[in-house]
Amino acid sequence: MAKNHTFNILMYSHDTYGLGHIRRTMAIASYLRGPNINVLILTGSPIAGRFSFPEKVDFVRIPGMIKKTNEEYKPLSIKINPQHALDIRKNIITATAKAFQPHLFIVDKEPLGLKKEVLPTLQWIRRSGTKTRAILGLRDIMDDAETVKKDWSEKGVYRILEDYYSEIWVYGNRELYDPIREYGISDAVQRKMHFTGYISRKVPDRRGIQQVRREQGLRDHEKLVVVTTGGGGDGFAIVDTYLTMIENLSAKTAKLPFKSVLITGPFMPKHQRKQLFRRARKLGIRTFHFFRQMEKIMAAADLVICMGGYNTICEILSLGVVSLVIPRETPRLEQLLRARALRKENLVDYIPWHELNAAGLNQKVFELLEHPEHIRQAVSQFQLTGIEAICDRIADISSNTTRCASPTNLHP
Repeated sequence: MAKNHTFNILMYSHDTYGLGHIRRTMAIASYLRGPNINVLILTGSPIAGRFSFPEKVDFVRIPGMIKKTNEEYKPLSIKINPQHALDIRKNIITATAKAFQPHLFIVDKEPLGLKKEVLPTLQWIRRSGTKTRAILGLRDIMDDAETVKKDWSEKGVYRILEDYYSEIWVYGNRELYDPIREYGISDAVQRKMHFTGYISRKVPDRRGIQQVRREQGLRDHEKLVVVTTGGGGDGFAIVDTYLTMIENLSAKTAKLPFKSVLITGPFMPKHQRKQLFRRARKLGIRTFHFFRQMEKIMAAADLVICMGGYNTICEILSLGVVSLVIPRETPRLEQLLRARALRKENLVDYIPWHELNAAGLNQKVFELLEHPEHIRQAVSQFQLTGIEAICDRIADISSNTTRCASPTNLHP
């Protein structure tokens, strides 16, 4: 380990599809930085450069990959053999770890990384005698229990958790969903697990919220519905159905009782996005493919319609806004399971994907705009403890010589 006065944290985010992994990693990194903490992010996200990286946080870009099936990936941009691209990624990851000499190596979601690309780095950490600790960061829900147990058994993940990871941080509440029970976690691995709670996000001040409302042409008492599909790669049906709902309403009334902002996501296919933008313009609806300050536009909303990915849910809970979740059910059931668990606590409402239609959406939208009280109350009482818990773990690991920033005095 390099002898210096900094505490180095290397974070791995494989980012093959969508925005979820890089947004979660960025949110955590923004809080982890401190007077003597450096954070370096390994990411394959093609849009990593669009994010504002704060002081003491930087990133190393590895070649992007995109999923064709659950087990098949291809290079996102460069035209080379997929195995060649994976070899390049693997070598960059290992070389970066050896050069950076991190005190913590935090792996997001995938214990082995994409196609086992993190395994050589984990093996180097184990045999090299460095003081690096490998940490696995899991979102609250991975997938349904049977799928996870089968996948982890076939890939040898249970052994990897026992042999290579010092700790496992679960970014969720065990009371809402218990992966120890659902995924058949052994006692040895269970002793390594720390439930941090959900990861809080930046909460804009009232001035920032009012500014974004003015920018969107909203008067003081006008209601706003924001529709967002995350990365957008599989979000067309939601925006399409919402626009159909608005078209039906517009045919019946000259003035709608609310305004709308649509954010399709940067990965929605261009032909789909152009079609939606054209329809939205006819209805006077503002549309974006990427919105840099999502926390502001969501905080300005009276209702957020979303797909229910982990990061969007963390933003919703942090901002205290009312949400209608339309969770996807392929290629995994994670979003549906999360929506069900949160609705039991009145934290969100949801429509199953197979029940999505303009009439049903219309009914839910008006119900939530007119009677949001039960959700607002539940969300206002919900505590997001993720950052504080992570900072406590880092303080313990570093023998209290290092302290990261806390949400009370630093926003990402």
